Amino acid sequence: MKRSFRFALYSVSALIAVGAAVPAHAEAGRAPHQVTPVVFQAAGPDVASVQSAVDAFRARLGALNPNVAGSFGTGRREINWDGVPDAVAAPNNMPPNFFNVNSPRGVVFDTPGTGFQISAKTGNPTGTPVRFGNLNSTYPELFSVFSPPRLFTALGSNVSFTHFFVPGSNVPATTSGFGVVFTDVGLRPDKARCGEAHHTRVAYFDADGNSLFEMDVPATTGKAGLSFVGAFFPDDRVATVGIVSGSTAPGPDDDGCTDVVVMDDFIYGEPQ
Repeated sequence: MKRSFRFALYSVSALIAVGAAVPAHAEAGRAPHQVTPVVFQAAGPDVASVQSAVDAFRARLGALNPNVAGSFGTGRREINWDGVPDAVAAPNNMPPNFFNVNSPRGVVFDTPGTGFQISAKTGNPTGTPVRFGNLNSTYPELFSVFSPPRLFTALGSNVSFTHFFVPGSNVPATTSGFGVVFTDVGLRPDKARCGEAHHTRVAYFDADGNSLFEMDVPATTGKAGLSFVGAFFPDDRVATVGIVSGSTAPGPDDDGCTDVVVMDDFIYGEPQ
């Protein structure tokens, strides 16, 4: 399912470097491949805080398409994680190609970490705690959901990549836009002690691995808030999206300089 270029094009260091080199919404000083898309973003304590930005992004992409193989050419696809069977949710890992093979939506995930996990739902057969309570007992209070009940995260790394394919096939594809909902994005004001003040960001790449655009994800105040970012491009040029979620992979407590962030809905233009 891999593209012809190697994962090294999207190394962790390269993804983080994009954040240092490309100011969000920059109009000048861009590299030749970088563009300024239409950006949608919002953050706040609850679903209502981000709903209008999510709906505006959905409207820009077009009608929601069914989860079947093949490309419709227009419209959008979404992943909200909620309908997956318990067999591919916590404490089990999710196959990286689940949303291209089992439920064809044209994405395959990658990470330098150890895999991916979707959180458990209430009443699951293994009694696994919801909202990644299996990874840390404090997480159910730390994370909220945009569309209940499930959330999504990489394991062993705070970096993940979403590669686009014609749904249900091995044919690489591109999309016009991609957006994602995060929960518990925080800022660390003590930059001298903590390093970067802002950790969570989304970067967009074309089929040759060139950086197109990058933006920081707006933070919320307090715990369990929601943030949304989406970028719409003038043509279907996005082949891969890289995401840095917080300052560390899920596992440790979220305190001091440690910012633990996981994701909810993915919304993107029809891969074609």
